[in-house]
Formats: sequence, C-alpha cells, structure tokens
Amino acid sequence: MKKIIMIGGGIAGLSAGIFAQKNGFESIILEKNRSVGGECTGWDRQGYHIDGCIHWLVGTKEGTPIHQLWVTVGALDGVEIYHPESFLAFEHEDTTVHFYRDLEKLKTSWLAISPEDKDNIEEFCNDVEKLHSFEFGVGKPMDMMNIIEKMKYMASMKDVGPIMQKYGKISVQEYAKRFQHPALREAIASFLPEGGYSASSVIFPLGTFTGNQSSIPLGGSRALATRMMERYLSLGGIVETSCEAVDLDINQNEVKRVICQNSRSFKGDYFIAACDAHVLYERLLKGKYPEPEFQKRFNNPTDYPLASNIYVGIGYEGTMSDIPRTLRFPVKSVDIKQNNEPIEYLQMTHYAYEPSFAPKGHTAVTFAVNQFQPELDTWDTLAKRREAYNLEKTRIGNEIIKAMEKRFPHMEDKLKVLDVATPKTYERYCNAYRGAFMGFWPTIRGKMMVHNGRIKGLNNIFLSGQWLQPPGGLPVALITGKDTIMRLCKQEKKLFISR
Repeated sequence: MKKIIMIGGGIAGLSAGIFAQKNGFESIILEKNRSVGGECTGWDRQGYHIDGCIHWLVGTKEGTPIHQLWVTVGALDGVEIYHPESFLAFEHEDTTVHFYRDLEKLKTSWLAISPEDKDNIEEFCNDVEKLHSFEFGVGKPMDMMNIIEKMKYMASMKDVGPIMQKYGKISVQEYAKRFQHPALREAIASFLPEGGYSASSVIFPLGTFTGNQSSIPLGGSRALATRMMERYLSLGGIVETSCEAVDLDINQNEVKRVICQNSRSFKGDYFIAACDAHVLYERLLKGKYPEPEFQKRFNNPTDYPLASNIYVGIGYEGTMSDIPRTLRFPVKSVDIKQNNEPIEYLQMTHYAYEPSFAPKGHTAVTFAVNQFQPELDTWDTLAKRREAYNLEKTRIGNEIIKAMEKRFPHMEDKLKVLDVATPKTYERYCNAYRGAFMGFWPTIRGKMMVHNGRIKGLNNIFLSGQWLQPPGGLPVALITGKDTIMRLCKQEKKLFISR
C-alpha cells in the first residue's frame, strides 16, 4: 500500500487525506498546530467563541455537485444551514442599501432608493442572475479531461464566462461610478478600495448568494473542520498535530521524507503540500524548484495583490436579532488605516443565530478590516517590537468599541474586546505568506492562473489548496485536495472512488 504524507491539516489537507483513504492509500496528515483546520478555525475567549473564517460557504445548496462533495468529506453531512436574509446591509447617511438574497427584493429596494438608476440596477440584477447557473467544477480537473469533456465544460460556462469577462475588465471603483445615487455608488465602491480590483469581486459572491448556493453551516468554521477530521480518522487516517514540517529530504528528483520541527521525520511514496505556496517553494524547497507562474505573482503585488485583515472579536452584553447579520456603517475619527488611508466604514458581523457562541443573553460580534501592502509592511515592522505591537492591538480594539458605541449608543458599557488578530497572527498560526487569508485578489490587469499542482523537477510531491486557482477560499481547497488524489490514482492505475 502506497503511503501519502500531507503537509498541512487545513481543508485541502483534510480533503486529500479523506480521498486518499477512500482510494486505498495509507496516509498521514502533519499539522503544525494542536488542532486541524488551518484558516478554517475559531477560538474561545472569555466565554465567547470567535468564528475566524466562514462568512458564507459556497456549496450549501442541496442537489449541487459541490454540496455533495462537502457531504462526502463530512463537512455538511446532516448539518443545519443558516440562510441570512441579506449578504450585507450598507449604511450611507439616512439610506440603507440591502444586498438581499431575494434578487427581486434587492432590485425593488434599490429602485425605491434611486429610480434614476433603473437601467444600471436592472443590468446589475440580470447579470447577477446569470451567475446562478455557475457550478464549481468538482469532477475531473481540466488537465485530466478528454476533448469531449472539455467541450462540455466550456458549454456549461456559456452564460457565466461573458459575465466574468465583463466585470473582470472594470475596477470596483469605476463600476460604482455608473450609479447616480451616492448610497448605491458608495455601497458598491466600499467592497474594495482603490487599486484596480476587479468588479468580479462584487458580482461573483452575490451570484452564489442570491442563487442560494452559499449560506452558513451552523456550528461555525472550527466545527466544520472537526467534522472533516472525524471523517478522515474514521477511514483509518492518522493526524499528527504539533508537527510542523520544516525541511524535505530530496534525492534524485524525489522527496524521500519530511523533517518536522519536533525532530520527527516521515517517509512516504507521495507528498502533498497542502500549505501556503510561498512556504512550499521558498521554505521547504529553498527556492531550488521555482515556478514562474507563482514567481510572477509573488513579485508583482500591484497586479497580484494579497490581502490580510485585522480581525476583532467583541462581546456584547445583549441581543442583536434586530440588526442585519453583516452591517457596514460609516465611521469618523477612527484611527485604523487601509491602503494608507483612514477607513471610512466598519464591517460588523454578529452571531445572534449561534447562541452557543456567547453566554446566555449575550452576542459574539466580529469586525474585519482588510489590510493591503502598506499596512502589511507596517505590521512587519511593529512585530519586531513586541510591546509596541501589543499596544497597537489594544488601541485598535478600543477604537472599534468607540465606533460601536457611537453607532449604537444603547450598547455603551456593554461591550468588551475579546481578541484582536492581525496579519502577523495569520502568518504565525497558518504560515500564511504576508498574512494572506485568500489567494491572489483579482485585478483588471492580473491574469487568472489554474495550476495542476505539479512541481517541476520533482516526481512525487504536489501542491494542493486555494493558491492553485481563483477565487481561492474553502471550496478551492476542498476540490484541489480531491483532485490531487485523482491524479495519483491515475498514476497508480487505480479507479478513483469519489464517494
């Protein structure tokens, strides 16, 4: 029986491990932390639970291939799904713009705000609706398809392709300027700052949300990863936690073993790097097996930006059932920066629908502030001075409290900071390059990359995870973990078992 060693116990590593076990391989997952999940995690603070990942998950719609894949790996098997009414509520002066799940309701509410934007609103809604036919390709990866399968796949994209091209060629900011009403204009523009970010970053998530393809599995991110681990263990897999891979023993174009920080080493026939791409190429492979497509992107942060965030957990002594789950509201005099400019809006998400996340009668709340290249550099500098770094985290937490109390006066003296995670937290916990929580963000100048995970010059190690193809995130990690095992089954002349 051939042995596969997975480096990383995030969603990609768990997916690869589950399908390795299903297909007759022996496998071991090596995870640097004490628990699996990678960035799909959550943590407990002061009696509250802070969910650290899932804002919405593509694949919650029953009857779709991606949903079946999530069920197969145990993530959504028998799990109740929460369907929030709106993706986001955006406040601008005395107007609230709702991004409703019901697309007709969204259109009607926007027309009530701005009848003069009728043409733009209808075009926007029509284009979002066309994305309802989009489905993640969860069958064979493109490099394993025959010509007929490729033609069928291209035919399935006939509605989606033109929409993605249309919005991929215009920035979020330029697209927002088409709308006359300032509330609609600002609502769309607030998704991403200046910098040439593609408007596809707005329309694609709304397409999956309004098409009922993305919602929220109850229990949160950590519970989802735990269910996948339990499925993997039930199939006979082995998980080694607190076991960070730090080196590879390579001989004659093959990896022989993984050497871990705890001085243990693991031999295998195949190795799957289900980890950060930069960690693989620069740290484990020491730059000796460069991949031009990744080098081009890592060396050009303008066209291929990475983003992290400041993630703040807040505990509220009260309930919030009358407030939209995710609310973006304007702030003034809040000293937190994004792209070297003071932020103008804060985005708040509450978990009133998850009563176990907080003490009885209380609510867990999170805030996410995206951080780009200038702030990432600042955090790098701050982290070298531990006291200054901790003081900055405390200051930011207090700024969030101040902004909440101004927006919600009835919450005064009922709020407390639970935790503040920074880009350096993502870097430390997940080995995420520059603290990135996603892959490369789409810009109008950047080119999409779909990578097969093979490492040129090495025969038995593969990369899996969200870095391999857009848009990144958990579904891509799930699919690429499975795809790698499909490729190994073909190499071993095995029939791939998908369920």
